[in-house]
Amino acid sequence: MTTNGSGTAISDRGPGPAVTLRLGRAVTGRGLLAGMRIRKKLVVLHTVFSLGLAAILLVGMRPAIGNVVEQAELNEARLVLSNVLAARDVVGGARTAEEWGQQIAGNVGHVEIRRGAASEVAIDAETAARAALRPGVPVATSPTKAGARAVVFDPAERHGEGSFLLAQVRIPEAREAVFRLYIFTIMALLGVYALVAIALEVFVLPQHVYGPIRRMLAAERAVQEGRPGEELIPESTIPADELGEIMRSRNESILGLRRHQRDLAEALGRLEVVANDLKRKNHLLEMARRNLADADRLASLGMMSAGIAHELNTPLAVLKGLVEKLNQNPAGGVDPDRAALMLRVVGRLERLSDSLLDFARVRPPQTRPVEFRSIVEEGITLVRLDREAAEVEIVNHVPAGLMVECDGDRMVQVMVNLLRNAIDAVRTGPAERRDSSKPPTVEISAEASRKDGREWVSIAVIDNGPGIEPEILPRLFEPFASTRLDSRGTGLGLAVADGIVREHSGVLLARNRGAQTGAVFEIMLPARGGVPVRE
Repeated sequence: MTTNGSGTAISDRGPGPAVTLRLGRAVTGRGLLAGMRIRKKLVVLHTVFSLGLAAILLVGMRPAIGNVVEQAELNEARLVLSNVLAARDVVGGARTAEEWGQQIAGNVGHVEIRRGAASEVAIDAETAARAALRPGVPVATSPTKAGARAVVFDPAERHGEGSFLLAQVRIPEAREAVFRLYIFTIMALLGVYALVAIALEVFVLPQHVYGPIRRMLAAERAVQEGRPGEELIPESTIPADELGEIMRSRNESILGLRRHQRDLAEALGRLEVVANDLKRKNHLLEMARRNLADADRLASLGMMSAGIAHELNTPLAVLKGLVEKLNQNPAGGVDPDRAALMLRVVGRLERLSDSLLDFARVRPPQTRPVEFRSIVEEGITLVRLDREAAEVEIVNHVPAGLMVECDGDRMVQVMVNLLRNAIDAVRTGPAERRDSSKPPTVEISAEASRKDGREWVSIAVIDNGPGIEPEILPRLFEPFASTRLDSRGTGLGLAVADGIVREHSGVLLARNRGAQTGAVFEIMLPARGGVPVRE
């Protein structure tokens, strides 16, 4: 099972890889609208927008409408003042401008006329100065809650000294009409928005938003329920907008996923075939390795057969002589010295027999702590069965008490192969590459060390022969890599020795001695037990 980027789970079903999607309502976002369905979100947004629009209209239009009413009342106040002055000048008589204003105010209604100095009519000094500069011309002044105000300077009043005439007008009918227009405008705008929202919800969104979303959800459920025929959205139902692009991209992703799953199934099938074939080849390789070890054992036994006869002749001759004397004089018996000699000879024959049987025996490796010096000694004994090995000096420098956990019989076979290889090298190698001033010698040494936190034992077989040919060194441990494929060599000994060392989690290394003549074969084995080590 895998998951895509949105946390949707995908799993395989059926004979071919299929996809299962868990469609949940997990809220990945945060906020008030995160857990709502789209339609509920739109209803909330419409409501909030309507309230916001009403608030904007109430706040934004009120100053403008109030300004219109104030301007109308101001114009009416100016007109009243102009009419007062004009009526006085045309009619004349003893009536003052204030009296004419009171008469006109009574005719107009909601008009208040006042006359006097600037402080008496409650105007500021700046307005009074502007009015005084333009006598007879009405000047606007700051409005009050009672209505708009205009003032005019009348130089003819107060015995020619002049005074200010102020008119304050309030038109309730205009204010009421403007308020009704204000409310009607707000309601009309909200009604238009409501019609637009209803049109969207009824005609646009169901077809172009809700419908495509439902089709995608149905296709996803088909994928989840394992209905391959319904997991793709039909092209005829895909719109040409952004949602359509998402739906096409989803179809392409599903098709691509199916292709990858088919390819994966085919690859897994091929991998299974390859794995089975590899298993079969490994089995054949293991059988070949076992056969290789058996062939090497038989070759080793065959090469030692001539030496066995020579090695057994001496103890058998001693026993024959003692038995003949005993046969000639049965009553004389055997003296203690001769009985001890016969016992030693028989023990020697038993040891030779046991060593040969252990060397030829094939069985699974059974590791146990073994003193490695005894393994080397047994290997030397078996190699000495070859009478030509007597020409070579074999020196065992392995210290007593050096313990290695291994299969002793198999390690004896490794030592026999390495010693026989070294003896053949010092005896039959090219003369021009050997040091003729020194006798043919093979030395076996060992030391313990610690590497990478583990204790190791290194056993080196060193000869003073011609060394290893450079072209043979890279493939020295391959089967049949020997250059002596004749009656003396099989080409299997080093390959078998390398395999046995690897079975013991060790490594077999080979190198030339550098400035000195000869070669070094080094066995690296994990050590067990209380062995003195050097860091």
